Amino acid sequence: MQRIRLRYTKRGRLRFTSHRDFQRAFERALRRAEVPMAYSAGFTPHPKVSYANAAPTGTGSEAEYLEIALTEPRDPEKLRVLLDESMPRGLDLVDAVEARTTGLADRLQASVWELRLDGVTLQEARGAAEAFLAADSVEVERRTKNGLRTFDARAAVVRLEALEGPADRPGDTACAILRLVVRHATPAVRPDDVLSGLRATADLAPPVPAAVTRLAQGLLDEETGTVTDPLVPDREVVTAAPPTAAGQTAATEAPPAGGVAQEGTA
Repeated sequence: MQRIRLRYTKRGRLRFTSHRDFQRAFERALRRAEVPMAYSAGFTPHPKVSYANAAPTGTGSEAEYLEIALTEPRDPEKLRVLLDESMPRGLDLVDAVEARTTGLADRLQASVWELRLDGVTLQEARGAAEAFLAADSVEVERRTKNGLRTFDARAAVVRLEALEGPADRPGDTACAILRLVVRHATPAVRPDDVLSGLRATADLAPPVPAAVTRLAQGLLDEETGTVTDPLVPDREVVTAAPPTAAGQTAATEAPPAGGVAQEGTA
């Protein structure tokens, strides 16, 4: 059984799709592309698809990950193209690699988020970020299915910086960008929790809701506060390992450079 890991996005209006909406769209794409999926056992078999750390509904993302299991080997890039053609625009499959290592979910240690704050000046955003980082702890409240919960939003934030935002909307008077690296913890600290913390520590209250986008998620370098691509270990193993059956078939069928395929002779 071959496993393929894919990175996908949630862009534009499709950021408002729920995780369940994406699951339905992806399973339809699997059927349209006639992917030889492996299925679970039992009375209601379903395709073996594993999702890892999906972004909250309403946030955009450039770095969502999933893994599928196949009963026949396929070239990861060709499979990605076929699936992407069957997905709605905005839910784009942008990267694929054959899984040669374990623990993809364990490598998703932190996320890089970008918060666009329209109506907030760069000076206001910088002051709020400095006040947040200077605090030993920032307690925020979030309503969960078990009721109202209080937790520390400061402990999970590894980096937080304010940048000048683009003036790309008519009538914009100010726009600031907050770029933050958040460690994945329990309970999970979301971008809206950080915004609640900024409101509590610096009275920062954007006049319009922030546009939130996840730029990356993966392994966290504690010294630099950077987040690296979680698919790199699989690429390194694939590069060093012998080709799979799918790769050998493709190599056999490919014509030699500068000519057409010919039958070999002993």
